[in-house]
Amino acid sequence: MVDGRERRVALLVAGCFFMEILDGTIVTTSAPQIGASLGVSSTSISLVITAYLVTVAALIPQSGWMAVRFGPRRVFLAAIAVFTLASAGCAASTTLPELVAMRVVQGAGAAMMVPVGRLEVLAKAPKDQLLRVMSFLVWPALIAPVFAPLVGGAITTYASWHWLFLINLPLGALAFLSAWRLLERSRPAQPPPLDKPGLLLTCAGLAGLAYTAQLLAEPAPSWIEVSLIGGAALALIVAAVRHLLRTAAPLVNLRTLRIATFGASIGGVAVFWLAVGAMPFLLPLLFENVFGWTPVKAGAVVLFLFVGNVGIKPTTTPLYSRFGFRPVLVMTTTGLALSIAAAGLLTADTPLALIGFVVLIGGVFRSIGLTGYNTMAFGDVPPGDMRDANTLAATSQQLFSGLGVAFAAVALRAGEPLGKLVSNGSDLAATYTAAFFLVAVAALLATVGALRLHPSAGDVLRGPARAPEPVTE
Repeated sequence: MVDGRERRVALLVAGCFFMEILDGTIVTTSAPQIGASLGVSSTSISLVITAYLVTVAALIPQSGWMAVRFGPRRVFLAAIAVFTLASAGCAASTTLPELVAMRVVQGAGAAMMVPVGRLEVLAKAPKDQLLRVMSFLVWPALIAPVFAPLVGGAITTYASWHWLFLINLPLGALAFLSAWRLLERSRPAQPPPLDKPGLLLTCAGLAGLAYTAQLLAEPAPSWIEVSLIGGAALALIVAAVRHLLRTAAPLVNLRTLRIATFGASIGGVAVFWLAVGAMPFLLPLLFENVFGWTPVKAGAVVLFLFVGNVGIKPTTTPLYSRFGFRPVLVMTTTGLALSIAAAGLLTADTPLALIGFVVLIGGVFRSIGLTGYNTMAFGDVPPGDMRDANTLAATSQQLFSGLGVAFAAVALRAGEPLGKLVSNGSDLAATYTAAFFLVAVAALLATVGALRLHPSAGDVLRGPARAPEPVTE
């Protein structure tokens, strides 16, 4: 069984993860109010979101090196302090440049906070309890994107936009005190020299991809700008991969992908995240733009994703323990694809109970799938490679969860010509149906990856009796 301390540490890291993701998107619904307060247009506030997301994506790769150099406890405490103080700086900002600068600092704290905290959890949890522990660490990624628009709108409506950031002060103080009490002191080690070329190439490439994703999510992106920045980012990523595979002490150790279950998990969860991240973006737009619902009604129904996420949690561990990772992941990815396609077939005349059920089922499959992928990833990773694997997994999750929104925006634009072919006109409903079907295809690609898993993949996590030798390539 997971002891009380390990459970409390996992919940602490999960709470910090929730703050990190929530702050990434909570500003969206408050853009007009923030812009009016700072004397700029609401579209300019997109830079506030981009600055944060780009910084987090760019700085995560060096979190593993810093954890070794200064010790996980020290880095985690410093990260919480930086994140909390930067939140106060965001609330105190009076100009857009000040707010953007504080968001960069806040993103730097977030980039160190969650990966280092998760590494502390993974390092202490027994293999046969990893599934239970990881279930605590997955829920923030599922819940925060669903809650962010509703929470941001409520805070801005009934208080002021400054409270979007001030709310982090008591939460950050509580997290700091909890971490000070719960995390054990450890002696810092001497890591290999910092891979500076890898740092520059990886940070620049990931920052470029994150910024490209932000551009694609805008209502009217400049395709020239998207092409130039996206092309440059891909070139930098290719150069970074070549460097990381050749250097003796890389910033991100891509050789960990040779562990079959870890490599399959990273590839599968990347595609899975594209579908999962798209749904909280597409569903409110469908309900408001096509069904004519109010934002409050749309947000309330989208919360059924959260109900599905939480409701299935008690059965997630028994499911994987009873049936194994491969069968459950095949079922989950297929179920997610079907639920997304079903959402595309909903109409304004569909009974509200049925709409809520379709959204809830989508939340169920989101929760089961991400718990499985994130747990299976570390099942066969040796203790000596855990730091490198954790860094790569955290970077991948941050990148593809952000790309999910951009993927939804691209699917919606691609759905317009496809919808016209089907409806022989400019039917907005047909556009959304096509977009949902395109997102469902991404989920089916994850099914293909799940079918290719070894039948014993993840068995080491199901208990000692089912623990085979690690599967490597």
